[in-house]
Amino acid sequence: MGYILSFGASELPYQVSQEAGTEFAETLFKGSFKDLPRLLRAFRNGEIEKRNFAEPLDWYKDDHSFGEKNRRYIEHAAAFGAEAVQAAMTNPAYLSEPFDFQAIDALFFVSTTGLSTPSIDAKIMNRLPFKETTKRIPIWGLGCAGGAAGLSRAMDYCKAYPEANVLVLAVELCSLTFQKGDLTKSNLIGTSLFADGAACMVIAGEKSSALKKSALPYVPVITASRSVLMKNSEDVMGWDIEDDGLHVIFSRDIPSIIKEWLGPNVREFLQEQNIDCEEIGMFLAHPGGKKVLDAYIETLDLEHEAIAHSREILKSYGNMSSVTVLYVIGRAMSERFSSRPAKSLSGALGPGFSAELLLLDWEETI
Repeated sequence: MGYILSFGASELPYQVSQEAGTEFAETLFKGSFKDLPRLLRAFRNGEIEKRNFAEPLDWYKDDHSFGEKNRRYIEHAAAFGAEAVQAAMTNPAYLSEPFDFQAIDALFFVSTTGLSTPSIDAKIMNRLPFKETTKRIPIWGLGCAGGAAGLSRAMDYCKAYPEANVLVLAVELCSLTFQKGDLTKSNLIGTSLFADGAACMVIAGEKSSALKKSALPYVPVITASRSVLMKNSEDVMGWDIEDDGLHVIFSRDIPSIIKEWLGPNVREFLQEQNIDCEEIGMFLAHPGGKKVLDAYIETLDLEHEAIAHSREILKSYGNMSSVTVLYVIGRAMSERFSSRPAKSLSGALGPGFSAELLLLDWEETI
């Protein structure tokens, strides 16, 4: 089991309203589609009000080489990642006292929007007072599923080492992958959805002395996880890597795939854990977009309230890829429940095509 003790995030410097994003896309894609006004409705209908970016909006109007964008990724990811770690280690909303960096045994770093060797976690460890023996586990290429996968692997680590404390850090700078010259519908839809973000969670094993640091009445505990790969579906989501950088692959079939493929996998996962669907109170899902959330409701027969936290994060931050699910769980943790919440399910979808599912229980703090 893995106890989620704290959440922290970096406040990125440039906030952009969805109205400003629509104007940006209208200028960029003008003349590319006969039905552009209809396509631009994706910005208004996506239930996103604002998003955060690493660079000012005008920066994206110019051409930038793959090398320049990746250099900015490395610079920003190290800075924003360090801020998110510090926020999670000291957040008084979740912790009764700050965490000691020397008490962290492993750092899981999740990202898919840039390249760095050594990986960004090494750069962050050089900025902050981690012990030299902290294990580094970088996870790359899982896209939107990466945050949930990082939490799953952190749970596995804490099962093996129940006295351990670990960090799951996700940093995604989706905007730096933006291709100004890619005048496709996939790029237009991606422009309406994706955003930048950095978030971190502190996870402790069931025998960790850090459990007493919690300031929450109830702490979420990851009790089980499930990873699923849909065979021969590599063209659903991912990157085309070209000379000028990363080009988004984003299939319009994702909502229908959720209905036909994810639902049975969720039910099978719950059956394995001897849990009925009716026992799940909250579905703390990665909000890939409005259509994705609607598909979750339909295929899993959920009440709208079950995904309220996902909708709130989508509205205020957009789709930050792997980072988003950490925000959703963090939002649920901050609710300060007066009674023990029902079991929760969390999950995210990513390239492969794949799904990562988590079962969360809530335990009263010591």
